[in-house]
Amino acid sequence: MAKNSTPSTTVPDTAWLARGRHLGPEPERDVRRNLIALKAARVIDEFLDLDPVEAARSTDLYPRDESADPGPHARRLFEARWRVADDVTVRAQLTTYDPESRRTDPAGVAWVLAAEAEQPWEPGWPSPATMFWPDSDQVAWDHEVAPGVRLRSANHLPKDDAELRRLLQACARQSWFIHVVVHEAMTPDVLGRQPITAFLPPSLRHQVVEHRATPEQAAIADFALKKELGVGIPRGGAVVLPLTPRSPDYDAERFTVRSVFLDGTEPTELLGKIKELASLPRPLPADAEKVLTRLREGWHLHTPDEELAHARAMVTKYAKALEAMTASCDLYREAAESALAALADATKGDGVPRTASPAAAKEDASPLKTLTKTFARFRGPNRQTPDPEAKQSPLGQ
Repeated sequence: MAKNSTPSTTVPDTAWLARGRHLGPEPERDVRRNLIALKAARVIDEFLDLDPVEAARSTDLYPRDESADPGPHARRLFEARWRVADDVTVRAQLTTYDPESRRTDPAGVAWVLAAEAEQPWEPGWPSPATMFWPDSDQVAWDHEVAPGVRLRSANHLPKDDAELRRLLQACARQSWFIHVVVHEAMTPDVLGRQPITAFLPPSLRHQVVEHRATPEQAAIADFALKKELGVGIPRGGAVVLPLTPRSPDYDAERFTVRSVFLDGTEPTELLGKIKELASLPRPLPADAEKVLTRLREGWHLHTPDEELAHARAMVTKYAKALEAMTASCDLYREAAESALAALADATKGDGVPRTASPAAAKEDASPLKTLTKTFARFRGPNRQTPDPEAKQSPLGQ
């Protein structure tokens, strides 16, 4: 059973995050074609196609945070900017990665996507996923990190108990998406086999994964869910699974639906539960935090106004730094001049230090006098400073 824990950070209400795998042969080509088409149709304002290594090593006026580095396995970095709802600007980054093991072909190419708007995110806004990936079933960009699971499909649970439990563990520990399990009370027709996520608003549609349990899997699905996640599923019903780490606001009964009709009609109650969970504060995984930081600290696609504002800010910053450096140089010069003057006064210009009276030494015990005494030590241990008041010896008379 998953343990309750309070997340230290949550996903900002302005952000949209996703992670998945592309199983096609050329994922970057699919992204480029889609971005070019949307730019031509004026759906997006602008986009960039960057080499991630060069982007991370950029030496322009925009300083990069270390956490903004996409990592050594990054293949390509894409940025896009568009506007929604009365000119609200959205900025998004998509990064593709090499699979962990090149020998495992089904692993595909991993990708992460982070988008952030100037205002709190609205579910009715366009999905950032379809700004980069083509919204077509022919392009296999929508695979989950857990193998055998897709976003835009109704995924049937494995029949084997051990495989089912492994799948639930992988989805709970690795996924950034909301997962829903629906039990089919009876085998549905063609309309009933369509994914219920198609009824969700555009931005929420690509953040929900739907699982289906067949009529004969009622007991095994209920047992596995209770064992792994501490939630059950009623026969012919559905449950929205908790996120990991589990939010204190999650309650299994609150997100359970007793009956779902899979006949092609809109399952209003279940959709309401999904929207309700999506509206709650969501825990921010460590990997997602890095992706969000990279979006904010490693952004390249600036508008002309942003370029001008940044240039002005940098001029002000460098002017203050130059002023501080100039003041520091003046202080060093004044200190050096004072030290030289004190040295000249102590040696009377002949390089021989003069012994001061005890009273004068007490009156002037400054660091400059200490420096003068230091120079006197270099005369050697066997040589002494002559005392003009010492008496002559008989041999010298």
